[in-house]
Amino acid sequence: MKKYKGYLIDLDGTIYRGKMKIPAAKRFIEQLQARKREFLFVTNNSTKSPEDVVANLADNFDIHVLPSNVYTTAIATADYLAELDPKKRSVYAIGELGLKNALLERGFSFADETPDYVIVGLDYDVTYRKFEKATLAIKRGAKFIGTNADTNLPNERGLVPGAGSLIALVERATQQKATYIGKPEPIIMNKALQRIGLAKEDVIMVGDNYMTDISAGINCGLDTLLVYTGVSTKAQVAQKKVAPTYEIDSLADWKFKDE
Repeated sequence: MKKYKGYLIDLDGTIYRGKMKIPAAKRFIEQLQARKREFLFVTNNSTKSPEDVVANLADNFDIHVLPSNVYTTAIATADYLAELDPKKRSVYAIGELGLKNALLERGFSFADETPDYVIVGLDYDVTYRKFEKATLAIKRGAKFIGTNADTNLPNERGLVPGAGSLIALVERATQQKATYIGKPEPIIMNKALQRIGLAKEDVIMVGDNYMTDISAGINCGLDTLLVYTGVSTKAQVAQKKVAPTYEIDSLADWKFKDE
């Protein structure tokens, strides 16, 4: 086990489970803070702002961090587009305020007819008209971006449609594949590394889901830590060709290496 200067950390299933606390997670974050290790919560949720995430952690889980400790797929999308072409600054976005505010903060403007980019994320009030505008704009030449490929989200009622399901509709309508930003794609990971300001060999990706969190780390060339408090099971992970660097039952089992 090596000393890591930075940690990229998933949220749901790793730090909490829906509305349920994971007691070891609070202690894990407090140990990172005490050791002055850099960390970012890397989440595929494009609907919430970092401030929303911080408030949820504080109010519901007694975990106290800063907005600068949160990196959402909305911010990653804005960061990615900002570096593609400085002359292209107009977007049509299907999504919640978390996505739209992230785009505004990076200097993008919104356009319905001929945007440079069409971005599709989770939108709880999506309508046929929104899909129609997105489809027509992509057909006219707009670059098609998807925040993340998660087809379903767990809530108290079961598995409901996620951003990936909405993106799939537009892909079918346009016969074009979206460029995906979120986990397990390396785009969000590379942008998170830029934010944290550390080299890959000094950073580890922590998560509960092999298909998103751990695969994101593997795809980006990072060491990975799978904690069995969420989605993936030991039987499932045993079937994978590439194993996580580390596997633990609880974040309480992680041993920090100090110099």
